[in-house]
Amino acid sequence: METPDFMTIARMLAIYLHVLALAIAAVAVAFGDFAIFARERIDMGMLGKAAAVATIALVVLWITGLAVIGMDTGFDTGLLATKPKLLAKLTVVAVLTVNSLGLHLLAFPRMAAPQANPGQAALLPVIFGAIMPSLVGFANWQVPLMIGASDMAFPRLNNWSFWLLPAAGLLLISTFFVPGGAISGGWTMYPPLYIQGGIAYDISILAIHIMGVSSIMGAINIIVTILNLRAPGMTMMKLPMFVWTWLITAFLLVAVMPVLACAITMLLTDRHFGTHFFSAAGGGDPVMFQHIFWFFGHPEVYIMILPAFGIISQVVPVFSRKKLFGYASMVYATSSIAILSFIVWAHHMFTTGMPVGGQLFFMYTTMLIAIPTGVKVFNWVATLWRGSITFETPMLFSLAFVLLFTIGGFSGLVLSLVPVDIQLQDTYYVVAHFHYVLFSGSAMAIMGGIYYWLPKWTGHMYDETLGKIHFWLTAIAFNITFFPMHFLGLAGMPRRIPDYALQFAEFNMISSIGGFMLGASQLLFLYTVIKCVRGGKPAGDKPWEGADTLEWTLPSPAPYHSFVVPPQVR
Repeated sequence: METPDFMTIARMLAIYLHVLALAIAAVAVAFGDFAIFARERIDMGMLGKAAAVATIALVVLWITGLAVIGMDTGFDTGLLATKPKLLAKLTVVAVLTVNSLGLHLLAFPRMAAPQANPGQAALLPVIFGAIMPSLVGFANWQVPLMIGASDMAFPRLNNWSFWLLPAAGLLLISTFFVPGGAISGGWTMYPPLYIQGGIAYDISILAIHIMGVSSIMGAINIIVTILNLRAPGMTMMKLPMFVWTWLITAFLLVAVMPVLACAITMLLTDRHFGTHFFSAAGGGDPVMFQHIFWFFGHPEVYIMILPAFGIISQVVPVFSRKKLFGYASMVYATSSIAILSFIVWAHHMFTTGMPVGGQLFFMYTTMLIAIPTGVKVFNWVATLWRGSITFETPMLFSLAFVLLFTIGGFSGLVLSLVPVDIQLQDTYYVVAHFHYVLFSGSAMAIMGGIYYWLPKWTGHMYDETLGKIHFWLTAIAFNITFFPMHFLGLAGMPRRIPDYALQFAEFNMISSIGGFMLGASQLLFLYTVIKCVRGGKPAGDKPWEGADTLEWTLPSPAPYHSFVVPPQVR
């Protein structure tokens, strides 16, 4: 029997230490994560020991991991790219390291600081979650505060709704490392590509199902909370507009998520059980999938934009020092948009051979939905009219929202015309329209909302100068990125192509520069939020002069259970 050489023994020892360090690091980091989410405070001495163990384990993990990689590949990047399992392991270790750094630099110092109330540690997930573009996070934090409730109606259901999302996200990420490669069927999941792909497609279907369950659970919780936990005297027509928009959004989620679930389940049976719902080879109809998908997909657009309408409807009156103009019409307009969103889906499909009668119906309904949307824009402008306006960062984002979203709405009206849409379908004009609606709509509203409520969440004022710099960088970069796409689309440049003709190079270069600027400017946003979370000028209970909703009657930051005794609304 051959005696193992030195390199073999060294490799075996390195692997043993690597696996041991991975297990210890995972447990130590998980302990730190649990401390953030725990209801009761955890002894800081224990946290300090866990942090030290995690640091040592991660150092050993990296050293031994790099040693094994060096022995196996000689750090040949070409060879590394052919080892998906190794890349997956590196990703896991990198995530653990980033998690540990976040705990050391941000979470633990915050938890060690003196706190105004015992539930302060529980604010951290909300604060860090607010950095991410999640309107559901806004709903879970703001709805109880704005209706005078102590918490959401079903906290455990809420917890399940949240923790399903990381699981689904990990499943989607894992599709990059499975045999056959990642999904290439596009986010719309159109057959036949989605029927013919490898195991990554099955994993993505499972992930989407989990996300759908999470969305439905969260929506049910929001509906029950709003309908049953309102403060005494708060009738439905006294609800803040943000609460109204989320109530309507939650009903939309409950209505359309099962439709998507059915569609992707039919895809799954086409793939593995011999059905032919969407497989043309077996007599199925791929266009039917498009109809089902967009029956879900267009209400989904409003699921992403209606809560943004609610945020703007809260911010604009505050910095105008006026009541929201036409409150009742805003409620009815929001409800109308939600209802009409179910009968406009086929404007995405004018080029699929639709009969003229169908084209005319969906053209007219698409134009019709512009009326309640226009009512909202008119009411925001009327609220601004002769108001005592100041231009703090939340107001700047709100004004940009109104202007840029209106541009996106007008380009949508252009696309609603059948003859025009047939020419512009699947061109960069559609890309420009989509981003003027969704980025300037949802993303800018979210940023404005974060700046608006950040003093209430953290108890500190954000740096106004940094906030305004972030706004101007974002607004300028956004327009540099997406406005040229209108001209590219009108000139005939198709979307979803790997390359483009030489005559499109100039405008694409401008868009690319703007895209890099837009991404980089969000690093400033992240820094501003983290700086505010870690400290700054103390925020009063009511830092904004015109604020009049219930959350501004609470201390900053708000206690863990906000309204133990429900307030009386008159």
